[in-house]
Amino acid sequence: MEESRKRYAVVTGSNQGIEFGTVKQLASNGIMTVLTALDEKKGIEAVEELKDSGLSDLVVYHQLDVTDPASIASLADFAKTQFGKLDILVNNAGVSGTITDPDAFRNAVAAAGMAKDGGGVNWSELMTQTYDLAEVCVETNYYGARKVTKALLPLLLLSDSPRIVNLTSSMGTLKHIPNEWAKVVLSDAENVTEEKVEEVLSEFLKDFKEDMLETKGWPPTPSAYTLSKAALNAYTRIVAKKYPKICVNCVDPGFVKTDMTCNAGILSIDEGATSVVRLAMTPNGSPSGLYFYVQEVSPF
Repeated sequence: MEESRKRYAVVTGSNQGIEFGTVKQLASNGIMTVLTALDEKKGIEAVEELKDSGLSDLVVYHQLDVTDPASIASLADFAKTQFGKLDILVNNAGVSGTITDPDAFRNAVAAAGMAKDGGGVNWSELMTQTYDLAEVCVETNYYGARKVTKALLPLLLLSDSPRIVNLTSSMGTLKHIPNEWAKVVLSDAENVTEEKVEEVLSEFLKDFKEDMLETKGWPPTPSAYTLSKAALNAYTRIVAKKYPKICVNCVDPGFVKTDMTCNAGILSIDEGATSVVRLAMTPNGSPSGLYFYVQEVSPF
């Protein structure tokens, strides 16, 4: 492939799970892909595993901590120096914001049959949440994705077909947010701004700290995960509106067998990755600023 036509991707938090599958599928499509991980040892091991699949020339590892500005700047500098542009960014790095009992989780999911949005499961009985975990969750899932996006935007704007895919969850859809003020702010596609999203998250964390979650109408467990993904969904629309050249969407890849689902999912990692890669490789002129559940456009 001639150098000018070559395509480059960055996938955050991709040493395991859906995003490991995403790296594999992007590289299989001839796209030079940066596999990132917080832990260098795990990242290098993941790249080695892909080398066994014959993808050694198309995958490279770079350390990334999405909560550390210096780490993000280092990745952006690497991409600029090595590639000179970026075509695809997949924001996946995330945490649950809870401590989960894996056995209880698997048993509850099996008993409930697991509706797509987690209906039928009382998550509060399976997960423990603390303010510290909530803060890290919001910082990682929302602010981390936002910081990485901003750092890589100049490189994405040099591409003739820039794509951003934000990994989200149907837990973060607005029907799961009882707080009417937050729901109105996050659902207002025309007027929502980064400042307004930040205001919602600040209010949420303040109420969490003061043990006022239920009183103020915030979602039950996993509260921070739900809010962080709702905020990411809103940010997807903000970026889509501000940068019409970039095709940016968010996707819930379905209930996939990963560490976060205690391997209780029904889809394989490759099946989950297919929904992500489809959006990463959409043709120019494809719709932007949408929320997909697996491969179908769904309401925010």
